[in-house]
Amino acid sequence: MVTGIVRNIASAGDKKFEYLGIREKVKFLEADLADMSNIIRVLEEGGLSEIYNLAAQSSVSLSFSQPIGTLEFNIISVANLLEALRIVDPEIKFYQASSSEMYGNVDSGNLPVNENSIFKPVSLYGISKASAHWITNSYRQAYGLFAVCGILFNHESVFRKSNFVTKKIISAAVLIKRGLADSLTLGNLDVRRDWGYAPDYVRAMWLMLRQRAPEDIVICSGGEHSLREFVEVAFKQLGLDYRKYVKTDKKFCRPLDLEAIYGDNSKAKELLGWEYKISFEDLIARLINDETAYLDWLATVKKTDTAHGRG
Repeated sequence: MVTGIVRNIASAGDKKFEYLGIREKVKFLEADLADMSNIIRVLEEGGLSEIYNLAAQSSVSLSFSQPIGTLEFNIISVANLLEALRIVDPEIKFYQASSSEMYGNVDSGNLPVNENSIFKPVSLYGISKASAHWITNSYRQAYGLFAVCGILFNHESVFRKSNFVTKKIISAAVLIKRGLADSLTLGNLDVRRDWGYAPDYVRAMWLMLRQRAPEDIVICSGGEHSLREFVEVAFKQLGLDYRKYVKTDKKFCRPLDLEAIYGDNSKAKELLGWEYKISFEDLIARLINDETAYLDWLATVKKTDTAHGRG
């Protein structure tokens, strides 16, 4: 049984868990990670051997419009979790979701980045993640906690929120193919990123807590592609020419953005035995297939609910 922490217990009925067939395998508890007493209460219930902290204000764009909230939650929640672990049960292993945004704009001569590369974050999100990263390192060194940071590059899935650009692209392309949309507006198409498939990256997280000693590890595909390439491949795989449907608008550009970033996953290969084998084209094909299947499932559920008077 997996315990999931949610801010509001009402959100535990999310259809994503039904779709995955795991709703009965997850026990949900309500807690505010900004309040350490909430975390202590959860830990004192017992039964936990590992904690994966994926909670955060995770939108880079939103961090510019909500800087204080991003900094407060993304930093304080991690400090609360680690301090609560130290007090209640320091034997529980802890995984912190760090981010490639911590590296900031890196000179091309210093790419790809690895675990020893310097952090120079430019976004408020990246700054908050770098702070949480060093807090985790501090607790590991000072108190001997088994606490690790997975420095993950962009990892995509059908469950990305709609404000994330890859989700916008895949969703729009599928809807345009079905005749349910006619255009897509994006910002800067020339940024270059290291994209991977989220399920594979989650396996790497799990492997990090299987090691004898806690270490921070970069998890990435090891390659880079432009957002324009992402759009072009996604539309092409659906038999569409993206140039007929995609527009750009400066209002969708970030105040500060990373031009190009990609990572070196050598340490993950060596220590975890983890290797990313999905090509860029196959990643997009999987995302399209996942999006199509999920939309079809949602439509079926809606029809069933309507037939039974539930919607």
